[in-house]
Amino acid sequence: MARKTIKRALISLSVVILIVLASGGYYAYRMYSRMMVPNVDTGEREYVYIHIPSGAAYSDVLRIVNDSESIVDIETFKWACSRMGYPHGVRAGRYMLKSGMTNRQLVNTLRAGLQTPVRVTFTGFRTPEQLAQRISRQLELDSADLVKAFRSEEVAQRYGFTPETFIAMFVPNTYEFFWNTSVNGFFDRMKREYETFWTPERDKKAQDSGLGRIGVVTIASIVEEETIRVDERPKIAGVFINRLNRGTPLQACPTVKFALNDFTIRRVLTQHLSVESPYNTYKHRGLPPGPINAPSISSVDAVLNYEKHGYYFFSANPDFSGYHVFAKTLAEHNRNAREYQRILNQQRIFR
Repeated sequence: MARKTIKRALISLSVVILIVLASGGYYAYRMYSRMMVPNVDTGEREYVYIHIPSGAAYSDVLRIVNDSESIVDIETFKWACSRMGYPHGVRAGRYMLKSGMTNRQLVNTLRAGLQTPVRVTFTGFRTPEQLAQRISRQLELDSADLVKAFRSEEVAQRYGFTPETFIAMFVPNTYEFFWNTSVNGFFDRMKREYETFWTPERDKKAQDSGLGRIGVVTIASIVEEETIRVDERPKIAGVFINRLNRGTPLQACPTVKFALNDFTIRRVLTQHLSVESPYNTYKHRGLPPGPINAPSISSVDAVLNYEKHGYYFFSANPDFSGYHVFAKTLAEHNRNAREYQRILNQQRIFR
């Protein structure tokens, strides 16, 4: 009797084991099959980007992926992560999710750090703070860390600049960066781009002009502020080159605005010209200590290819077209300036 009971018990246990094994096998088969079928659905969106910050843990990744609302079955994704060893291989970055991706494809992308680069554009900035804000809106970089590095004399010297000239290294353009690029990585990249920009042809023109790279960029930064008309920039640059060659002050209003840290001034008055600053080119001859902004490539090339003429003065055209009228003598310039000032007074523009 006892022997029959034991036999029945063993049979029952065997049945249970078989059921468990079958269930487990079915579950494993189901999970494995889910690795091979699409598990990403971005809906009407062509793709979705997820951003995994530096120092993120596996639990953070699960939350970020789930919050993207692009995963069909989060449980099979977790199983795939576990089977493929991803929990211990989290890599920061910006990753693209597209409809039709399988768990295997998605985990491979994350595990290998196959990021989608960010196209970063920055133009028209005057200060490191402005550049830092624009970069931090597009990359993981903290703007405060960027500004601190920008203002560091040690960092500037490392790249061959001074704090006053460091802005010249950042040539405005569109570049591709990985989202989690570090501060040093960003600066290293911009140094390489700077050296690429200064081709042998550009370098020769800069040396032939007697200005060198920094001198060219400094004048270009002034030209950039003086006119919005790209086709007029070589002519404006020619005026400043003529003044430098003659040894007269540049007398560039944008440098006064920079010294006052007030670019909202539309009309530079006598009271503004008294500001004591090495950037005040009404008081100090020669070039200011460095660029007053990061000039566009077109402005730099305008200086390198400046127009050779006999003009030493220019005044805004009274028709407010954005162009200027040029003069060879001070008397002629004063007449042009008075006409422009008369129009300003008519328009009640006093500042």
